[in-house]
Amino acid sequence: MSSSARSEAGCAQPDTAFPPLDLTIATRESRLALWQAEHVRDHLQRLGHRVRLLGMTTRGDQILDRALSKVGGKGLFVKELEVAMDEGRADLAVHSLKDVPMELPAGFRLACVMAREDPRDAWVSPVCDGPEGLPAGAVIGTSSLRRMVLLREALARLGRSDVSIEPLRGNLDTRLRKLDEGRYHAIVLAAAGLRRLGLEARIRRVFETREMLPAAGQGALGIEIRIERDDVATALAPLAHWPTWAAVAAERAVSRALGGSCSVPLAAHATWLEAPPPEPGQSARLRVEAAWGDAEGAASLLLRAAVEADVTDLASAEAAGARVAQALIDRGARIRMPE
Repeated sequence: MSSSARSEAGCAQPDTAFPPLDLTIATRESRLALWQAEHVRDHLQRLGHRVRLLGMTTRGDQILDRALSKVGGKGLFVKELEVAMDEGRADLAVHSLKDVPMELPAGFRLACVMAREDPRDAWVSPVCDGPEGLPAGAVIGTSSLRRMVLLREALARLGRSDVSIEPLRGNLDTRLRKLDEGRYHAIVLAAAGLRRLGLEARIRRVFETREMLPAAGQGALGIEIRIERDDVATALAPLAHWPTWAAVAAERAVSRALGGSCSVPLAAHATWLEAPPPEPGQSARLRVEAAWGDAEGAASLLLRAAVEADVTDLASAEAAGARVAQALIDRGARIRMPE
């Protein structure tokens, strides 16, 4: 098993004999982050554990006037939570997996990936059901470079050079408020977050993955712990969902190989072509698709690749993702080296 596979391993079958634990979950304080932490808390409490939440504000929540790609990327949303675990104030942290850096800091591991919600992107607009219905001179809001490049490609196909894409930062409620204030004609958000908060009515359209390929890990929840906390890993084992974990491991391997971060317009999405086994060890067919765009100004450059592979464990899932990344590199995608 590769080192990265080991870092994202932990799908062992639960030991029903483990004693109940007193656990503290570090979480951001946005409404969606709290929903995610409460979701994990409720599962753990049903298993007999005693769980409290430690709400925190991260730098990613504080810096709202600049794109993440300009101020440090995805790690801005997890650093303070990791410090709380380092200092013993928290035992685990719950993340939207698409916000988790591809390489975790030394001393931490991804101990659990739960069953995935809808991984697709959603079009939210008071004026139309998609880009084709936008009025002249319309503004779309998103700060995701991936979404920007994919939207530009769609707008170019429609001949809509009049439409602009403007930065949009803030938590989900803040983004919706900015839309309602009339700053944008439409915004693009993860469908999972809207569904989790009961905001399905705000969705005018869900993009099929062939239209807008999702980000690696989108729609999945990942739980991070200190690497030595085997007791917490054991407690989390019943929450793990192997088919989701293997799929996102493949997606994250694509991003890892290309230096994926908020500063790289990169999409990666894996789907099972047959019913996956409920646990590792048996083979099933996984299709991994990816798209890479040029963040340096050539918005029309969008490279795509896909691979199908038999997957039995995290290592073989990651190998499939690495093959897709290499196919993109062979077609001209550039690896972004860490700064």
